[in-house]
Amino acid sequence: MRLTEQDHLFVLTGAGISAESGLATFRGSGGLWNGYRVEQVATPEAWAADPALVWHFYSQRRRNASSAQPNAAHLALAKIEQHLGDRFYLCTQNVDELHERAGSQRIHHMHGNLFQSRCTRCNQPFPDTALYETATTLPQCDRCQAPIRPHIVWFGEIPLDMDTIYRKLNEATVLVVVGTSGSVYPAAGLVHIANQQRTHTIYLGPEAPLNHEAFDEILLGTATELLPTLVP
Repeated sequence: MRLTEQDHLFVLTGAGISAESGLATFRGSGGLWNGYRVEQVATPEAWAADPALVWHFYSQRRRNASSAQPNAAHLALAKIEQHLGDRFYLCTQNVDELHERAGSQRIHHMHGNLFQSRCTRCNQPFPDTALYETATTLPQCDRCQAPIRPHIVWFGEIPLDMDTIYRKLNEATVLVVVGTSGSVYPAAGLVHIANQQRTHTIYLGPEAPLNHEAFDEILLGTATELLPTLVP
């Protein structure tokens, strides 16, 4: 990947990049969500039916993500950002903070942040690393006493700040997609928008995504193998 001084790079990352740090993806046979149906833990209806189960599940995810370490792919993206500065934008579908821990700063979590929570009434996210693993420990808002939920975009909810994502994509001359299956929308649709504005599109992953026909280039391999080769 050769970038000029005029290029703007938009990077979209998915679960594949975190999987190489030991965080299982929910679509694999040994995936994170095995033993749980999506409807039980990752929808607004699940929250309404059993908030204790939802919090138990996300507490497990917090525990796992806390022990994971950034890998060579996370570090490579941080180095690329250092080189490009404001001409770099990282949008991730992942809810862990491995990108931040690797040094990335210009980053947006479109599906929320595992280490944030928010009041269901005030709707303001705040940092939160606590584990709520029993019904007796469920958090409430200090201000209004409404229940506190994970700051996660569940199935059926709209990803966060899509306006900024579309604006940054409109500025981009190159789109790099890493480690995502191309099956989750609206993230999977970003490459089609990029095509319409003639942005050069590159996919990196161990196998071609479902929307492979939309990419100008497909580089097969793991993120830890491929991304370090792109560092300027």
